[in-house]
Amino acid sequence: MRRIDARSLRGLAHPLRMRILEAIELDGPATSSTLAARLGENTGTISWHLRLLAEHGYLEEDPERGTKRERWWRLPDRQTVLDPSEFLDDTETRRALDVYLRDLVERYYDRVRTYIDEDWPGEWQHAAGLSDWRDLHLTPEQLHNLNEEIAGVIDRYTGADAADSSERVIVQLQSFPRRS
Repeated sequence: MRRIDARSLRGLAHPLRMRILEAIELDGPATSSTLAARLGENTGTISWHLRLLAEHGYLEEDPERGTKRERWWRLPDRQTVLDPSEFLDDTETRRALDVYLRDLVERYYDRVRTYIDEDWPGEWQHAAGLSDWRDLHLTPEQLHNLNEEIAGVIDRYTGADAADSSERVIVQLQSFPRRS
């Protein structure tokens, strides 16, 4: 597991770098030219951002693919964890955190919107869920425990053998306090 520190958060908190990272997270290893085509950017710009993401530990070269002219990039095999409370007293990093979190929420929203706009068969519409629970009253410790338990359930399905009828599934969870 890798904890995001202030320096690496500032290195990540850029909309294009976040789009690059998401493209590799969702679709697997890629080159700067494939990412440039997918994201509508030029290869030089993408290459620069890829190197910066690698410098901060978010990506690494995939030595099993490509040549000296064609570098492939992949995610390191570890979980990355961000604790926003670590940056409460650091104004510069709080700005980077704000950019990161706002972009993240927009991408979450876009994913749900894409699902709604697509024409899925009834069995998938029945299986999917867009729910929220509004009447929970929890302490910070209880909310943390709830999130840990849900993560444990998700972990049981991560890496499970895919059946022929399976599709890639995204699970999004947002849990936060609400002031009355």
